[in-house]
Amino acid sequence: MGEFVYHMVPKEMIGTKLIPLNSLKNPYPHMYKKYANKYFDHPERPKLLSRQIPKLNCLWNDVLHFLPLHPHYVYQALTSLEIHTNEKQHFFKIPIERLQNNKNAIYLYSKEKYKGPAEAIDENEIILLNSEDYKELKEIPLATSEYYEIESKKGNRFGLFPYIPHLLSLGEVDVSNVDMITWNQLE
Repeated sequence: MGEFVYHMVPKEMIGTKLIPLNSLKNPYPHMYKKYANKYFDHPERPKLLSRQIPKLNCLWNDVLHFLPLHPHYVYQALTSLEIHTNEKQHFFKIPIERLQNNKNAIYLYSKEKYKGPAEAIDENEIILLNSEDYKELKEIPLATSEYYEIESKKGNRFGLFPYIPHLLSLGEVDVSNVDMITWNQLE
């Protein structure tokens, strides 16, 4: 069995390649504006647009962000806390080989080192990755489940993937002929 990364299916997509947000700016300014809007829902989040990624030597939105575990684990954690979710959220299930021509890194995104979206990423949180060495995670971090519970009790809106390591990929990724899954089933 191969290893996979997962990416939420964009609501609007042109062609068969996932393209980093900053690469959308010139050819598709309307799409750039639409997808950049999510960074303006909190006073600190716009700073992510200029956040540097150590070792990849690029900006936060120069890379594609992938989930290195099946999204069902996220769905399961949310629903176990009775947090309402879109049951049929779609994700691309992408064989890791599709990223082999890109420069890739794992962002460890640990609760202990994360200081918020406006702060620099600790260089030790970025590990360059050869796609042949990649192994999919099999469980959600405890810090993530705790975050969901705390933020839900407070009634706050919150992100779906806090403290879950991210696979960051510098380049485009062809998603033609990859499986599209829903996160409410472990497929």
